[in-house]
Amino acid sequence: MVHQPNRDGVARKGRGATFAPHNRFAPTTSEPVDDGWWQEEAPTSLATEVREENTRSALAWNSSPDLPFDRSINPYRGCEHGCIYCYARPSHAYWDLSPGLDFETKLIARTGLVERLRDELCRPGYQCRPINLAGNTDAYQPLEARYATTRAILALLLECRHPVTLVTKGGLILRDLDLLQDLARQRLVRVMVSLTSLDSELKRTLEPRAASPSARLRVIGTLAEAGIPVGALVSPVIPGLTDHELERLLEAAADAGATTAGWMLLRLPREVAPLFEAWLSEHYPERAGKVMSLIRQCRGGADYDSRFGKRMRGEGVFAELLAQRFHKACRRVGLNDPDAVASQELDTSAFRPPRAQGDLFD
Repeated sequence: MVHQPNRDGVARKGRGATFAPHNRFAPTTSEPVDDGWWQEEAPTSLATEVREENTRSALAWNSSPDLPFDRSINPYRGCEHGCIYCYARPSHAYWDLSPGLDFETKLIARTGLVERLRDELCRPGYQCRPINLAGNTDAYQPLEARYATTRAILALLLECRHPVTLVTKGGLILRDLDLLQDLARQRLVRVMVSLTSLDSELKRTLEPRAASPSARLRVIGTLAEAGIPVGALVSPVIPGLTDHELERLLEAAADAGATTAGWMLLRLPREVAPLFEAWLSEHYPERAGKVMSLIRQCRGGADYDSRFGKRMRGEGVFAELLAQRFHKACRRVGLNDPDAVASQELDTSAFRPPRAQGDLFD
């Protein structure tokens, strides 16, 4: 059977992907063909489906030199935010699901995660370093309102004085302001709010179910006022589409109360490249050629370069210009001051293993 993506070209309300690419691990695939007979039209909207997975392990480990953490924990697989550019989309193929529409409509909630994390933190020889929550999909996506797994994890980390870092574009994080304040008082938490664009219309299709730009700036302001270390992650910077906003995004973040900032260039691994190109053709056809040309200029002529040291920033004249603009803008608005960065170092010395499950009733 010929392996071709399942394309129907339909932009569905509240969803980022316009089609479901083939699951690369599946031995066969099917594609609808117009054979002259009546066919039901593709729905213009898709409901979110959730299934539960009994967790066997909590922490995911990495040795990447590009990441500032060596361990992370992900409460959910897939993400209802539906960001078309999400580098985590290809991971959905491991669960026999498509990295396209399935990634944002067929979600997996990991159950028993807090219990597994407790066990792992109690293991002899465990060395405390900050846990990133979450490294793959957003821990504060809409599903968190139902399961509250992220809140339970934060409560456990507070109990055992374990440092944690968070990156989110979800306004639901403010629900946990009480826990975050308690963690911050003990230098156990640092938050980065993801900012992509200040254009609400662009955000509507680029990140259909994520918080609005104004809501994310309010999150930064609320966290800062509550004494919680907060920064802005301008990510991804999309050449020819959002890069012109770089300075304005950093200025808005600083005005809101952020003290640190970072940036990442758009990444298009595996199925993300055709998904993003299809999204461009659907929503910004007049810019599609220019955007993809600039991306390839930053990736050695390819859609993506996975090499360590290159995948987050790219290379070439355009990528170097972005880096220079970022650093100059940060200096101008007072972000990433060395004293501010030093003051946000997290404390690993206070960690104490949580009580094991068998000890709870002693």
